[in-house]
Amino acid sequence: MRWASWPGSSSMAEGGCCIDSVTEDIIVQKGQLKDASFQSSVAFSRALLGLRRAFRKTRALLWADECVTPLTVSTTESCTTPSKRLMADHWPKSSDVSSVTSASAVSLPDDAVTLYRDVLLAMNDHGIPYAVAGAFALQKYTGIWRMTKDLDLFIKANDVPAALANLCQQGFRCETLDPVWLSKAHRGEYFVDLISGMSNATIVVDDSWMKRTQPAMIAGVKSQIISAEDLIASKLFVLRRERFDGADIAHIIYRTKGKIDWERILELAGGHWEVVLIVLMLFRYVYPAHTDYVPAPLWQDLLSRYMHAVQHPDRSAPFRGSLVDENIFSIDVKDWGLEDLQSEYRARQLQKAPGSSPSMGVIRRSGT
Repeated sequence: MRWASWPGSSSMAEGGCCIDSVTEDIIVQKGQLKDASFQSSVAFSRALLGLRRAFRKTRALLWADECVTPLTVSTTESCTTPSKRLMADHWPKSSDVSSVTSASAVSLPDDAVTLYRDVLLAMNDHGIPYAVAGAFALQKYTGIWRMTKDLDLFIKANDVPAALANLCQQGFRCETLDPVWLSKAHRGEYFVDLISGMSNATIVVDDSWMKRTQPAMIAGVKSQIISAEDLIASKLFVLRRERFDGADIAHIIYRTKGKIDWERILELAGGHWEVVLIVLMLFRYVYPAHTDYVPAPLWQDLLSRYMHAVQHPDRSAPFRGSLVDENIFSIDVKDWGLEDLQSEYRARQLQKAPGSSPSMGVIRRSGT
């Protein structure tokens, strides 16, 4: 409780009122205060309560404003009228528990099936390599079906302009939200995400992703689905406050019984092998009876690397927090002067990004 005594009263023993810190009710303890002083005490408490509530609202608005950062990169005109998007439209997709099941067959609305079919046929007809990811890939490797309004396609950055041009010609509303990794094509309430890498630019889609795809039938179209290894790699850095894909990785390992090309995952992770160890430790914690789904030599390799790094710390190693979440760790960069690796990685990738992509927005959406 926070007591509000009116000036002139020496202590709460003389009376007054307080604000309950949990319920925020004003609790009266009149005591020996005169009516005028008592009324002033109540008025003061009400004013204090109003200030507290206003502060919380302001703080919430400031936090929301910080979560999505506008890019300052130049963009080219879209094939449709440019428009601004609300921040809520660009939050990472989150799991709806009620729509997740491993028992039901895939069931999609007719409009979604039509859009997905048109997109996949367009990609096939124009010979643009792609790898279907997202809900369809998760269902293939785990049996879990997660209801979705979008189709995730991993695609090389150099192929994004051609893909968008073809989809725009078919009446899709196209935009490049972030030239480092994300473009979209909308039609009605459904859309396709064209993903060319991770938002922090640690992993970039290349030809090897296309060579490792698996055949699949999606929306009645012969398609190519992402490999289990590349799907895991695409989720390694989704470790954010608002979205965490570690459970997806654990489910993939469990349902495939660890029959995975682990060298491929280490190859894609590169110097970020510790993130691989993080998700493997989570898997072992969740499924301790199936620790052997991860090969013993891999455990030994990663743990020996980790122990060496712990015993021989590199004092010149840069701060890596922004690679995990640039919002949560922004204070380290902005106020404490630590390195911003994400900005460095993204700047390098932006130099390689095609300059002819149709673009409508400059709003980044974190995660994949």
